[in-house]
Amino acid sequence: MRHRKAGLKLNRTPSHRHAMFRNMVTSLLKHDRIRTTGARAKEVRRWADHLITLAKRGDLHARRQALSIVREKDVVHKLFEQADERFGTVSGGYTRVIKLGKRPGDAALMSMVELIALEGTKKKKKAKKKKAKSEGRQKKDAVDQKAPAAAKAAKADEKEKASEKTKDEATDKTDVAEAAATPKKPTVKRAAAKTADEPSKVKTESAKAEAEPTVGDIKEEKPAKKTKSAPKGPAATAEKKDTPDTATKKTAAKKAPKDEK
Repeated sequence: MRHRKAGLKLNRTPSHRHAMFRNMVTSLLKHDRIRTTGARAKEVRRWADHLITLAKRGDLHARRQALSIVREKDVVHKLFEQADERFGTVSGGYTRVIKLGKRPGDAALMSMVELIALEGTKKKKKAKKKKAKSEGRQKKDAVDQKAPAAAKAAKADEKEKASEKTKDEATDKTDVAEAAATPKKPTVKRAAAKTADEPSKVKTESAKAEAEPTVGDIKEEKPAKKTKSAPKGPAATAEKKDTPDTATKKTAAKKAPKDEK
């Protein structure tokens, strides 16, 4: 009869079996899941449940009992810190065994042991997220209430800036138009150059005038056209006949003062 003899021997010595399960529980609590044979998986569940109950108790004696089993101190501290959050909603049944089939070498039945308390943590995280969302919404509402005044002020500032920009652009355009309209005064050098060029222009113009003949000269140089003599008519002969009479009249006029004497 096997009274008060819990656990499986697994064809190991007590020291070997104790060390093996200590290592397996440490890796299970560290990585949240391990892969092993079916018989070892069933035995590891007992060790893992015992350690989680110690962590939920959380006193110094429980911490020392856990440190006597688990190989790493960091794993124990992590387990005791997260026990209430991860396993507080569950009262037993902290692990799950999933059968994976036969191992190809010796056809041993393989299983995977994992912690199931992650579901409870997810629920709590969701609740926290909901709280955070509600707080965020409240903050957004408060910001939205303050936003209209800030938006109005920002819009007013933008309008003022836009009006200032338009005024500056208008002044720039007027300055450019005035500058284009006003005639540019020639500089001293340009004025001196113009005065120096004026006598030369006068000389060139006089030389051109001398070289080019005037219109009157051109007309005088042209030969006179031969015109046909008009036929001598009776009027011409009459003039010739009257010529001696005119001569006698002139002589009579000269002799008149002598006769008066």
